[in-house]
Amino acid sequence: MIRLRLFFTVLLLASAVSVGAQTKEGGKAPGGPKAGGKGSRNLAVSVATATIASGDIEIRISALGAVKALNTVTVRPRVSGQLMKIYFTEGQAVKAGDPLADIDPRPFEVALTQAEGQLARDRAALANAKLDLKRYQDAAEAITRQQLDSAGAQVGQLEGTVKVDEGAVANARLQVEYSKVTAPISGVVGLRQVDVGNVVSSSDATGLVVITQLQPVSVIFGVPESDIPVLQYAIGQGAQLKAEAFDRDGRMVLAVGDLSALDNQIDASTGTLRLRALFTNADRRLFPNQFVNIRLTVENKKGVLLAPTAAVQISDKDRFVFILNPDDTVTRRTVRTGVVDGLNTEILEGLKAGEVIAADGLDRLQTGTKVIVAGRRKPAGAPAEAPAAK
Repeated sequence: MIRLRLFFTVLLLASAVSVGAQTKEGGKAPGGPKAGGKGSRNLAVSVATATIASGDIEIRISALGAVKALNTVTVRPRVSGQLMKIYFTEGQAVKAGDPLADIDPRPFEVALTQAEGQLARDRAALANAKLDLKRYQDAAEAITRQQLDSAGAQVGQLEGTVKVDEGAVANARLQVEYSKVTAPISGVVGLRQVDVGNVVSSSDATGLVVITQLQPVSVIFGVPESDIPVLQYAIGQGAQLKAEAFDRDGRMVLAVGDLSALDNQIDASTGTLRLRALFTNADRRLFPNQFVNIRLTVENKKGVLLAPTAAVQISDKDRFVFILNPDDTVTRRTVRTGVVDGLNTEILEGLKAGEVIAADGLDRLQTGTKVIVAGRRKPAGAPAEAPAAK
C-alpha cells in the first residue's frame, strides 16, 4: 500500500515538471493569446458604406384607421304585401333608381280605382252645385238671401271634397309606385334578406337588402393632438394632403386618396383628433369596417441632407454615425437628426454632402477600427477580417 502511494506521488511530480518545461520553451501559456488583446485590434471589419447626399424627404403621420362607407342604406318596402319578384343579384353594383323588387300591386290598384271613382262622383256633384248657384244668382230677385248663401256654401263644400278626393287618388297612385322597390342610392347590394313569396312590410327590421356605397369610400383615423399644429399649418397653406392606405402589415398600398375633413373636437379619453380621408376606391380594395394603416403626408422637404436610417445609431446621450477615413478606418461622429422617413433620415448637423459613412456592421465598430468596404478588393498586406460575433 505504501509503495503504491509512493508510485502515484512520483508520477504527479514528473507530470508537473514536464508541463513547466513546455511552458518555458514555448514562451506562452496554453490557450493562445488573451482575448481582446492588442492583436485583435488589427482585425478588419467588413462594412457597406453610404454617401451623404441632398434629396427630398416627406413629413408623414402614421395612424390606424377604419374604412367607413359614405352612404349605407337598408332597403325596406314602403308598403306591405307579398314579394313577387327580385331583380338584383347579391354583390351586384346598382345605380340610384334601378329596380330591385316587385310587391304584389293588385290591392293598391284596386284602391286607386276606388279613389278615382269617388273623385269623379264628387266632381259631378260640384259641377251641379255650381250650376244651381248660377241659377240663384240670375234669379236673385225671386229667391231669398238665405237660399243664395246656401247654394254658395254647397259649392265651397264640394270643392273641398274634390280636393280630398284628389289627395286620395294621388296617395293611391303612390302606393302603386311603392310596390316597385328601386335603389335609393348607387352602390353594391349585399346578401338578400328575404325570398320571393314572403309577405314583407315597412316595419321589417332586416329589410330586403343593404346597399353600400363603395366608390368613393372614406377612412376614419385618429392622430395625436401634438400633430394638430402641423396639420393646421399645412392646411392653412392650401396644401392638399395625400393619404395612403396600407394593409394590416403596412407593406401593401391599397389605395391613395386625400384628406377630406377634421373633426371639431379632441377626444379627451384618447387625446386624439379624428380625421376623414376620401379614396376613389376604383378597384374596390377597401371595404367598410376594414382596418387599415394610414400614412398622411403633411409636408415635402426638398434639398435636405439624407443618410440611411440604419446608419444612424442612438445612444443614451446622442445620435452618431461612423465616418470612413481615407486610411480605411472609421471615426465616431455625433449628428443631429430631423425627419425620419422609413429608410432615410434627415441630417441637420454633423455631416456634409459627399462624406462616406458606414451603413452596416456597426456593432463591431469604434473610432480607429480598420474596415474593408464590401465590394472593394482588399488592399495588399491588409489584416484579416474579424470574425462575426456569435
